[in-house]
Amino acid sequence: MDDERDPQDSPETQAEAPARWSAEELRRMAADPELSDDMALALLAHGDLPPEALEALARNAGARRQRKVLTGIVAHPHTPRHVSLPALRQLFTFELMQVALAPAVTPDLKRAVEDILIGKLEKIPLGERLTLARRASGRIAAALLHDIDAKVVAAALDSRFLTERMLTAEVAEAKPGESLLDLLAQHTKWRERPNIRLALLRNGNLSPAHARELARGLPAADLEEVLRASRLPYEIQQELRRKP
Repeated sequence: MDDERDPQDSPETQAEAPARWSAEELRRMAADPELSDDMALALLAHGDLPPEALEALARNAGARRQRKVLTGIVAHPHTPRHVSLPALRQLFTFELMQVALAPAVTPDLKRAVEDILIGKLEKIPLGERLTLARRASGRIAAALLHDIDAKVVAAALDSRFLTERMLTAEVAEAKPGESLLDLLAQHTKWRERPNIRLALLRNGNLSPAHARELARGLPAADLEEVLRASRLPYEIQQELRRKP
């Protein structure tokens, strides 16, 4: 390629051009203060964009002002950690969610994103928490099971990313006054899972009415085993043992 030619003036489409440039050309382009938003996004769409180009793009103040570019820098699999991790703090709630769900994001970066979101859940408005409960990762949905708003908890229970193991762990931590136990005891999907029923019966904050309902149909041996580890009041445990 002629060193005097500006890649932005190339007749190639922006989606095709980055794949034909050398690592040095990509770095120079990423550092160009006149880089257009479209060209910056075209660079980020290049799956083999070298770390040097991504670092240059992250230092490009003009490019970083475009929210899609900033999010793309963080989510790109070749972005150095010393670039992506500090940039996480500049992302908004839904941008963080987008990064966490991106297929190419490494597990350590995904966990860092989730930790940030979990740490700020109490400050996130209700509407955004509802969206997170429906669309965010399983760890976020699990954290939202303890939300003060029952609508958020209900949405988190319906999350396609929530697993039985996650849910069982959160049931064990449910405290008095939380809506999780009552909502879960009535949930058409989860309440039929044996492990969930047993986890609910172990939690001492389950209402007596739901405890009676969930114990119904359990084999006597299974019921006795779970009651030995249960925190339900003694009177309720004895009542369940005497169930027909």
